[in-house]
Amino acid sequence: MAMTLERLAEFGDAWRDKNLDRLMEFMTDDCTFRASVGPEPGTTFRGRAEVRRGFELMLAYDAGFESHAGNAFIAGERGAGQWFYTRTDEDGQVHRVDGCDLYEFDGDRIRVKDAYRRVHGDIGHAPPHQS
Repeated sequence: MAMTLERLAEFGDAWRDKNLDRLMEFMTDDCTFRASVGPEPGTTFRGRAEVRRGFELMLAYDAGFESHAGNAFIAGERGAGQWFYTRTDEDGQVHRVDGCDLYEFDGDRIRVKDAYRRVHGDIGHAPPHQS
């Protein structure tokens, strides 16, 4: 089986639902997650346990933002997907973060999720604590 746009969209739905168990169903045993924030720049998590922890940290980092899907494509064992987050502050100002994920697939599962983000203005939150 190969990754499909429909299956990749299901992964995005699991991300927006903050469903860690469901997210991990899409990942290979030797998976890697390169987060869009952290000291490298972006912290890299390897293996199922670490990737799960990385997903949990990123979901906490983006708490309070609403996640939206964008365009995606798949070309063989690679793919990409756009996304953005929005949050409206107490003054009614909308804050937006745009990003994309670059993927490597092994069949219908994700081996690598490499995330990038662009922050528009000061969104007022710091990176998650990395221990």
